[in-house]
This record gives sequence, C-alpha cells and structure tokens, in this order.
Amino acid sequence: MIRAFVAIDLPDDVLFELRLVQQGLPVTRPVAPKNMHLTLAFLGDVAESALEEAHYAFDAIRAERFDLALSGVGMFGGHKPRVVYVGVRESPALMHLQAKVEQAARRAGLTPDSKRYIPHVTLGRLIPGRFDGARLERAVAERADFAAPPFTVADFRLYRSDLRPGGPIHSELARYPLG
Repeated sequence: MIRAFVAIDLPDDVLFELRLVQQGLPVTRPVAPKNMHLTLAFLGDVAESALEEAHYAFDAIRAERFDLALSGVGMFGGHKPRVVYVGVRESPALMHLQAKVEQAARRAGLTPDSKRYIPHVTLGRLIPGRFDGARLERAVAERADFAAPPFTVADFRLYRSDLRPGGPIHSELARYPLG
C-alpha cells in the first residue's frame, strides 16, 4: 500500500514568503517548506495497481494553466485548533481542477477524502495542551492580511507520503501538465 495524494507544488518565492509567515507562529509541529503544497485530493493508502489506474485517469485530465494567489492566515478546529494554514484567493480554475482530480480518482476506483474541499497550505499542526492559545490567536491575527505574489499553476502532481518519526517524506510519482 502507498499513502498518496495529488497536489500543486509551490514555487520557491512563495515558499520563502510562507516561511516568513510561519516564523513566530507558536505551532507545535511546523511543516518543513519542502513539504508545503496545495492538496487537491488526499487518496489515503492505495494499492499499487489502483494507483496505476489513478495515474492514467489523472493523465487524461485536460485543463488550462491558471494564476493562483495565497492569502490570509487561519486555523482549522474552532475553539480547539489543530492546524494553522494560509488560505487561497477565490479561484474558479482551481476548484474546476480539483473537481476533475476528484472525479478521476473516483473513476479509478479510489475514494478520496470526502470532506468539503477548502484550499489551503498547512503551515503547522497543533498538539492540544502544548501551545499558548492566546499567543497563537494574536500571531494569526497579525498575519491575517498576508498575501503572496500570484503564480502560474502549470501542472499538478501525484505524491507518495512516507510517514517517519521526524515528519513525512513526500516523493513525486508523476507530473501532469496543464494547457
């Protein structure tokens, strides 16, 4: 079984901006910049044969390149936050691509995560009881108006994720060019 996901890779200048935003955030498990990405679909643990079918389905996706911009900082988890993230400016092209990826995965027999898709880039995870909530809220509020320069999305990628004690290791399996 291979733990897999489909994502948009981020350019170096955007990763640099995200690293600056991440500094000073009191997160218990910060995401390494090399692991920052914009997930389109989390596929979970998948058999190699099923992943090969999904690869062919993803390869058949046709969509145009588009510009994308990251903006804002927020938290998932309500009064018990679990994740600190950077959001994405509204993008019909992104939502269209994400829907196509999810449909392709389902046609290949996979069951991607069924939660409502909220595009974001995870900056860090929070371990309950191991962070200062008031300090975290202040740090997120100070970064609420963050805006990264727009970038062109020219492809999307299939990754494997190997969980390790020091954090996951993501390896690119395939790249799918856009228009």
